Amino acid sequence: MPFFSIITVTYNAAELLPGTIESVLEQTCDDYEYLIIDGASTDGTAELVRSYGDRVHHFQSEPDRGLYDAMNKGLRAARGRFVQFLNAGDHLHDRQVLARIQALVTDATDVLYGETLVVRADRSPVGLFSEIRPQNLPARLTWRDMRHGMVVCHQAFLPARTLAPEYALDNLAADIDWIITILKRARQVVNAETILVDFLEGGVSKQRHRESLWGRYAILKKHFGWLPNLLAHAWITVRAARFRFLGK
Repeated sequence: MPFFSIITVTYNAAELLPGTIESVLEQTCDDYEYLIIDGASTDGTAELVRSYGDRVHHFQSEPDRGLYDAMNKGLRAARGRFVQFLNAGDHLHDRQVLARIQALVTDATDVLYGETLVVRADRSPVGLFSEIRPQNLPARLTWRDMRHGMVVCHQAFLPARTLAPEYALDNLAADIDWIITILKRARQVVNAETILVDFLEGGVSKQRHRESLWGRYAILKKHFGWLPNLLAHAWITVRAARFRFLGK
């Protein structure tokens, strides 16, 4: 069984894929499997991936019902102890990322997480995830930290595969639900205290922001209750305004 399952889901993003693939294949730790789940792209993605031969351990290309359906396919195919989603355009931060976090794992470790560097299309840095957003990355992450929204970048969150449920297909904020559910189940949650991922800014939830916000509200209501969630969202609104105008 490989230690890590790195899963890339993609659709018509062939120009972004080489950097993502190379960031995985150049890792000094080779105790991983690399899976690419493609939504039947028409831009040469299949030919590109096949050019890497068996260095990509699993590749499938077929129509899907969207991002989370593709991610579920990756989860079903994965065999590693820990899973990580690294979408087209995202990179592992450096060649030693997997080696560094593997060294932190004990028998009780159920989640690894760390910092994220947000980058532009030209790979220039925007800033750390916790610096360009109103909330900081918790030193010791728990599910209750998620009451004010996504405090950890999904790509820098590596759970034990056996704790990871499939994603809901009817909510753009299903990644928050996924992370909260896993954290509720986890025993030891380890902060790697380092940058794990270079995250390409943008994404489906940003493109469909209003729908994503409503989805987040429904998920947090389910986990925290309607009144705490209402109060939390009031604080989110105040905090966002303060961050926008005051930068803190």
